[in-house]
Amino acid sequence: MISLTQRLQSLSSAEDFLRFFGIAYEERVVQVNRLHILKRFHQYLNATPGLAGLDELETFRRYRELLTQAYADFVASSAQREKVFKVFQDAEGVRAVPLASLRQSLAERRRAGV
Repeated sequence: MISLTQRLQSLSSAEDFLRFFGIAYEERVVQVNRLHILKRFHQYLNATPGLAGLDELETFRRYRELLTQAYADFVASSAQREKVFKVFQDAEGVRAVPLASLRQSLAERRRAGV
């Protein structure tokens, strides 16, 4: 008999995981957020105590609940608001350059003949 861990190792996409756990999903949500969903699922797994001590059926149930929660996060929100990845955490998706810095850079380039 193949263990749950072995079966999970054969999955590669968010769609694979959602189908495996029998979770209904909207394709448009997954297409835009597949990596975010899997990353959030991983975060939930790491933050949930006591998973290692469960039998396979209960592990399946808890994993299903956590994946459902991860998927639901992106149905009701967006990747920018959820900030799963560092790029969104650090810059919140926005970078600003002071106008004075641009003027100085342009002046330096003009002097250098660039």
